Amino acid sequence: MTSGQPLPLHREPTLTIAQVVERTGLSHDTLRYYEKAGLIERVGRTTGNQRRYEAADLAWLEFLLRLRETGMSIADMQRFALLRSRGDATVPDRLAMLREHRAELAERIRALRRNAAALDDKIDHYERLLGQPEPGEPT
Repeated sequence: MTSGQPLPLHREPTLTIAQVVERTGLSHDTLRYYEKAGLIERVGRTTGNQRRYEAADLAWLEFLLRLRETGMSIADMQRFALLRSRGDATVPDRLAMLREHRAELAERIRALRRNAAALDDKIDHYERLLGQPEPGEPT
């Protein structure tokens, strides 16, 4: 991540906030919130003070989206981001966090599968009551 200083001209191409919005689906406000909340470090700026995101910023944002989509709380995401910012000495703590989150996700997936099966049973029941053929049966 960058330090929030203007970017030198010799760097690889960077993305505007609009381009990051388009690629990630996050809003401008969400990107600014993520920066303010410490989920992402201050991104580089042009001499005109426009945010410019590097490939590493985008990769980190995509990982944050995966954490969010799998149900990690903002507080835990902030804790993970803080540990990440402290360097390699925190790798064991980050690994433990991800393992714990993965275990919680696996349990939620099992619960969702049980709930889907219960819904399927109820759908089958109502279809039988209405005399509708089940999917795959000849009509």
